[in-house]
Amino acid sequence: MSGAFTGNGFSGSTGGGWPGSAIWDGLEQLRGQLFDRTSGVTDARRDVRAALLVLLGEGPLTGAQVIREIEERSGGAWKPTPGAVYPTLQLLVDEGLAATQEVDERTTYALTDEGHRAASAITAHPAPWEGTGVPLRATALPKAGIDLAQATALVARSGSPEQVERAVAVLEEARRKLFSILAQD
Repeated sequence: MSGAFTGNGFSGSTGGGWPGSAIWDGLEQLRGQLFDRTSGVTDARRDVRAALLVLLGEGPLTGAQVIREIEERSGGAWKPTPGAVYPTLQLLVDEGLAATQEVDERTTYALTDEGHRAASAITAHPAPWEGTGVPLRATALPKAGIDLAQATALVARSGSPEQVERAVAVLEEARRKLFSILAQD
């Protein structure tokens, strides 16, 4: 099998003729363009502690309800993981800013008086899921691009030569349609 796999796999190099490596190069370039770490959008939007204080300031919620509320209020741009939400809820309890109560066998979190004071200081600023100078539609487009890139990589990895050829035609048509959107008034 020596020489059967030329190129260096997923490292992103296009050398050696492996056709999928060009796709990985494109994915890396797309990721870099879509997720500019210098914009500050990610940090501002993902302030879980502030989001919890704002939401719990409106009334008691379970952890799952908090996650759904943030996702809805951000227009789907931010859905914090349980691994980010539940430890932060526990931290608020430990700090005396929130208290728990069992309701229908579910743990509900509510702010204490001190928690309401902390929340009121935060509500003077835009909520963490609200705009930071970047419209929410700007987050839907990168997500759609990443989803498309993942599907493209799957076809490149698992598709037959005919499927790859059809996928290339679909992508070329999509590119033309995107440019035509920009060309319209």
